[in-house]
Amino acid sequence: MDAERSAEEHELRRQLAAVYRLVAHFRMTDLIFTHISLRLPGPEHHFLINPYGLLFEEITASSLVKIDLKGRPVEETPYRVNPAGFVIHSAVHAARPDAKCVLHTHTKAGCAVAAQAGGLLPVSQMAMEFYGRVAYHDYEGVALNLGEQKRLVDDLGDRPVMILRNHGLLTVGATAAQAFLRMYYLEKACEIQTTAQSGGPLVMPPPDVCEYTARQLAGDDVADFADDDAYDLAWAAMLRLLDRVAPDYKN
Repeated sequence: MDAERSAEEHELRRQLAAVYRLVAHFRMTDLIFTHISLRLPGPEHHFLINPYGLLFEEITASSLVKIDLKGRPVEETPYRVNPAGFVIHSAVHAARPDAKCVLHTHTKAGCAVAAQAGGLLPVSQMAMEFYGRVAYHDYEGVALNLGEQKRLVDDLGDRPVMILRNHGLLTVGATAAQAFLRMYYLEKACEIQTTAQSGGPLVMPPPDVCEYTARQLAGDDVADFADDDAYDLAWAAMLRLLDRVAPDYKN
């Protein structure tokens, strides 16, 4: 089966396996639960996802399972998949062709902010990246019902990140790297917010400064200096990290 896979699929498998290992490395996992999915090119609507039951630190490029839009394996695999866990992902992938990768977490800081009426607050520069760009979806119970899908994608709209109230965080990206780096900084923003809330009154910049900063971080505003390759440099650094601490992710 490996020999039949294209060079492009092999590379996408390595990228997604890298994201799983990085999520584990930065302690954003929930045992064997939550998922990161990546759409494969082609008209078949096939995706890569984790084998159900493996810790994220155990996942390798070859162990990822190829599934269809209903979460069913489309090629022979020794691993189980959790179709119910793909309810959120399949809805997002179907509605957003640009969302090649969908990443969902249940972290302590993310769940804490998801439980707050105010949601993500612009209390740090890291949070500014998402200012006015965060979607919210109200909790409806464990995401096992297909009927929730339309409401979820309607709430997401065209935004890059979503806070699932009383549940967790979700990011999308045109690549696995983009989805991961968005999650990394969304998680950091949540950590900073919950830490800051344990102290005195919060200081938040005025809305025009928040919006300007968001445009700067998105590369949509001209400044005296440009940093257009920042995410590319950060992703390359993450891969070097994995080469040192978990090189078997490529297997």
